[in-house]
Amino acid sequence: MSGDDHAVEVGLDALLAARGMTLTQLSELVGVSVVNLSVLKNGRARAIRFSTLTRLCEVLDCQPGDLLRVRREGR
Repeated sequence: MSGDDHAVEVGLDALLAARGMTLTQLSELVGVSVVNLSVLKNGRARAIRFSTLTRLCEVLDCQPGDLLRVRREGR
């Protein structure tokens, strides 16, 4: 790994675009602040609660693997 302490990438941008949804709309539906979702979206989050992950998956109609993936070296 590089200077990051993790290799988890968040695919929130792609899911929002595919659903024609804004971060503000998602925030209202999930019950998480826009600031916190922005931190997650930009890969700066250090943790995510399972309850938040569950709500995101419910609202975005996805699975956790659609939202989070591990970056592999050389890819």
